[in-house]
Amino acid sequence: MDQVFKALADETRRRLLDLLHAENGRTLGELCEHVDMARQSVTQHLAVLEAANLVATVRRGREKLHYLNPVPLHEVQERWIDKFERPRLRALGALKRRAEEAMTDKPNFVYVIYIRSTPEKVWDALTDADLTAAYWGHSNVSDWQPGSRWEHRRTDGSGIADAVGTVVESDRPTRLVTSWAAPEDEGRDDRYSRVTFDIRPHGDIVRLTVTHEDLADEGARSDVGSGWPAVLSNLKSLLETGSPLPQEPWLVPSS
Repeated sequence: MDQVFKALADETRRRLLDLLHAENGRTLGELCEHVDMARQSVTQHLAVLEAANLVATVRRGREKLHYLNPVPLHEVQERWIDKFERPRLRALGALKRRAEEAMTDKPNFVYVIYIRSTPEKVWDALTDADLTAAYWGHSNVSDWQPGSRWEHRRTDGSGIADAVGTVVESDRPTRLVTSWAAPEDEGRDDRYSRVTFDIRPHGDIVRLTVTHEDLADEGARSDVGSGWPAVLSNLKSLLETGSPLPQEPWLVPSS
């Protein structure tokens, strides 16, 4: 928490967060266009924001895209603001807006969460059918080999899959990439979205970054913006306490 307050104390760093809030997924060059200082200085400010977990980065080719990570701000809100002045939550709620971009060459949504666990346990929680059933409300079923089919099955015993796709990349325990489509759209390339799970050690905890791309429309992006944080918070609770949070099953929009 101290790193968050330190990062927010500087006017330039607040300006960078404002820029990312207005338009997420910017490169260093794009941010420098709006800040009157040397590129190296902007890089140093971004490093402070990353260290405070206020900014997450995703590489696309030679470029590094910067995304506002709202999780630490949510924690500040809950600890220091919510209990004192509830009516202002609506204004701060704007910071919960999904970290996404409408441009097709950028991720539509990026979310970062930190979990007190190991990369192996996080991987298993994303791929084990029984574990996903416990916190997601659907079982993720596959052999998780590249090119294999996978299903997002209901847990009511019907065996019905509400989403299907292909395992694009599978590198336990660091990276999993899957495509998503509704069963009736299987085989139609234009109907798939793509979800990437990047799992990295972060000190003695784990940093999990979820990138969801190629969503069909604003409705799907809205669902993702509220759905992924809920599912991942439930995953975090399961791994850290042994019990998932009570919530309704959520199905990732397929496209």
